[in-house]
Amino acid sequence: MSGPSASALQVAESLVFEKSLAVFIRTAASPRRDDRLDWSSDGCSAPVIESTGRSFDFTEACRRHDFGYRNIGTLEGGRRWTAAMRSRIDEVFRRDMRTHCTTRGKVARVACRTWAEVYYRVVRAHGGP
Repeated sequence: MSGPSASALQVAESLVFEKSLAVFIRTAASPRRDDRLDWSSDGCSAPVIESTGRSFDFTEACRRHDFGYRNIGTLEGGRRWTAAMRSRIDEVFRRDMRTHCTTRGKVARVACRTWAEVYYRVVRAHGGP
């Protein structure tokens, strides 16, 4: 959902749950992006390995995950921020990482999927409420 009548929260939820990762990344890079939203990202804030490795690059997935937490978690007083909402955002993160893994070569794909699951489990264990 977008347009002049859409709330910032509606726009954020649409970008996280309805749009593809590619659309999200294009929107984030656009000079016409919605300035009501927090577009900042610290990438994958995992110690040591960060956003990329030999078999993966989760930078874009991490960017959307940060966006979801930073916006859905705070807009309209955080009224939509629940354990269930956090789980939905984390599942999108997992899906985005797995989709990225399909672009890797056969050998790297296996390692990539393993790293995707590690990242997912870390955010589930330590990512918020």
